[in-house]
Amino acid sequence: MVKRVLAGEEPHPWWVPRRVLTVVSADVDDTAGVGAIWILWRPKSSRMREHIALLEWFGKQWRYVGGSSGSGDDPVDVDVLDVCNGGGVLSLTRSLDPPRSLAAAPWISCVKVRLGQDVGQVLFGTRRIEVLEQRNLVAVWTSPQSSRGARRVIVALGRDGGELSRMGARDSLDTRTWARLRKES
Repeated sequence: MVKRVLAGEEPHPWWVPRRVLTVVSADVDDTAGVGAIWILWRPKSSRMREHIALLEWFGKQWRYVGGSSGSGDDPVDVDVLDVCNGGGVLSLTRSLDPPRSLAAAPWISCVKVRLGQDVGQVLFGTRRIEVLEQRNLVAVWTSPQSSRGARRVIVALGRDGGELSRMGARDSLDTRTWARLRKES
């Protein structure tokens, strides 16, 4: 799947029926050498399971370094921007590099993002990610272990490229939602 994402192709394998497995989103930060894949097993079943796999490029191949699994979220309507949840793992492959220290290994993080209908692109830190039709995406990045709790700044852009809303590294709500709440109170 990672090779498909790097080639700009559809990440879902053609030979796997979508009723069995659905690739919701995949993201690869090729400069950092990390990737994340958001997968749903049996998406229309009451026994649906959600998986996020974190991968790292090491030794000329992609390696699975960790991830998460759960029962999955119910779809929700989002005005502009909603950060659902995320996770992270210690870069095990980089800990093999000299000086072979876990303390020097970076942290690989990911976050699930749901987007409103008006969003055309998302800036995730300095990376620009195109919004897919289903309005859900996963984003991946690396950081030093000391800042592993902070995510990148997320900026939702309209189809014309104008900023619609943003979320800071430790924010719980985006700027548009905060403005609406202030106006209502």
